[in-house]
Amino acid sequence: MSPTVLVIDDEPPIRKLLRTGLSTQGYAIVEAASAAAALDLLARQSPDLVILDLGLPDMRGHDLLRAIRAGHPALPVVVLSSRDDEGGKVEALDLGADDYVTKPFGMAELLARLRAALRHQLAVQGERPVFRIDGLSVDLVRRIVKVGDDVVKLTPREYDFLRVLVLHAGKVLTHAQLMQAVSASSEPQYLRVYMRQLRQKLEVDPERPRILLTETGVGYRLRAPDDEPGRDARPADRAAPVPGGAPGPDA
Repeated sequence: MSPTVLVIDDEPPIRKLLRTGLSTQGYAIVEAASAAAALDLLARQSPDLVILDLGLPDMRGHDLLRAIRAGHPALPVVVLSSRDDEGGKVEALDLGADDYVTKPFGMAELLARLRAALRHQLAVQGERPVFRIDGLSVDLVRRIVKVGDDVVKLTPREYDFLRVLVLHAGKVLTHAQLMQAVSASSEPQYLRVYMRQLRQKLEVDPERPRILLTETGVGYRLRAPDDEPGRDARPADRAAPVPGGAPGPDA
């Protein structure tokens, strides 16, 4: 059965673009041009996923997201945002959005985000035993991390961060979400240090990461196995070598 996507956007050209692009990939589409129409549809139908434009005419997109999460806590939501709205992206993710796509966007990128959101919905029902990508394997049952055939020794805190990223593979996690998930210090420099340490141990080229990706100004994403390699990768930012040192640039 085809997944049903609820598209919430007040711009007819965007809705037409999504309707055409998604329907050719086997998705069924329902549309809403306002928050009121979206809430009415959600009361009568059960879509598998929501694409939400944050700029709606009758309600702030974040408020609608909050209402969707209150009534449908497990429903995947991918938000559409403007390129310069980093604060809006972070707020949406903290409110429970599964991912975001920045306008203008390519259909291939959007489809990857939809697959990741649907995959994550299934994964939350139970931890996958082994996660594999590009020579990296993470056994969540035995707590064994390997690069190729070599076992990688991680500190308990490094493993905690990696485990959270594995459980949400393909999904961007904000700095606050990551720190809260492992009950770590809220100081951004600590997260940058741990991410750099993980890249040093897990990436072929830590300065050009292909697995542990930075979402600039937002957080981090562990690339999912079916994502485009290196799509979001950029040279890894230099962080302080130890907690308490001078913070590096946002990584």
